[in-house]
Amino acid sequence: MQHHQKLRSRRHLIVWDECTMAHKRALEALDTALKDIRGCHAPMGDVTLLLSGDFRQTLPVIPKDTRADEVQACLKSSTLWYHVTILSLNTNMSAQLHGDQMSKKFAQDILTIGDGKVPLDAAGEMEVWPFCSVVNSVDDLKHKVFSNFKENYLNHNWLCERAILAPKNVAVTKIKQHLMHSLPGNLQAYKSVDTVPDTNEVVNYPPEFLNSLEPPGLPPHILSLKVGMPVMLLRNLEPPRLCNGTRFGIKKMMSHVIEATILSGCEKGDDVFIPRIPLTPSGADIPFTFRRLQFPLRVSFAMSINKSQGHTLSVAGLLLEEPCLSYGQLYVGSSRVGRKTNLFAYAPQGILFTTRCYNDNSKKVCT
Repeated sequence: MQHHQKLRSRRHLIVWDECTMAHKRALEALDTALKDIRGCHAPMGDVTLLLSGDFRQTLPVIPKDTRADEVQACLKSSTLWYHVTILSLNTNMSAQLHGDQMSKKFAQDILTIGDGKVPLDAAGEMEVWPFCSVVNSVDDLKHKVFSNFKENYLNHNWLCERAILAPKNVAVTKIKQHLMHSLPGNLQAYKSVDTVPDTNEVVNYPPEFLNSLEPPGLPPHILSLKVGMPVMLLRNLEPPRLCNGTRFGIKKMMSHVIEATILSGCEKGDDVFIPRIPLTPSGADIPFTFRRLQFPLRVSFAMSINKSQGHTLSVAGLLLEEPCLSYGQLYVGSSRVGRKTNLFAYAPQGILFTTRCYNDNSKKVCT
């Protein structure tokens, strides 16, 4: 801790990427900490803070929130925002790198979605719009995103650049089960040890009940894995090398540790060992505290749209059996790729999102 404080006291620039997902209290907590460490009452302890992000994307997630709560929690509602100088980036570098008209048109379509300028029907819902390739079934979506799956699943470059995205974790779990069973090899199941720290409450929460809980941000009680399967890290183990959101390919499975290969980032291709660690749910709607001893991993053939924010993919599929449920979800999911031909969507109801995604309060955040 003292080592980290010394580093912070010497820093003159801090870069905070994907800041739009953060609650304003996180920014205010950093301000308080830097003032205290540096002994300076200027904003951020007189350290330059570079905030990078797009307010068209997903805003802070507040359990059981209202539209006003979501906006009130974002960074722009903080008193510190008064000190921020806004610099806008206007060139889409992804479209520039592809260097063709199709990519530029796709970038314009995605920006139209992000700005809330898409055409809506009489019910205030957005029907399937030709900014992506529409498929007719979940199986079609799997085949489009993971074409020649059995031949390529051990190719780490191929594996890390594609995923299926969905608004809710329920749909994510469902599609992961489909893909998991189509993967060659033996399935190995790791069971967690779930406990309640408060000894006075142990009798009220039997292990069977704790095992059944799957709060967001925690691995399941039974984590089923195969060699070659892509997984995502759920906690920071060794930043910046092993961070929350890092993707791996399973290389070897042992009783107390898993060997995996990093699929993305500067350390791509390196082999690492992932241990079991104690995990406590944060922000979950659970009226008590419990601890789960498990590998901090989730299978990442598919992920929630919110979890995909910050990831760059070559091929993506949108599984929209239910329309997108919060501001920016469709924009985030669609902008993971750079070409229309690499984005596929399955929306059996024919609806991508409702006006819940583009309300007056949300538009205020982007202005």
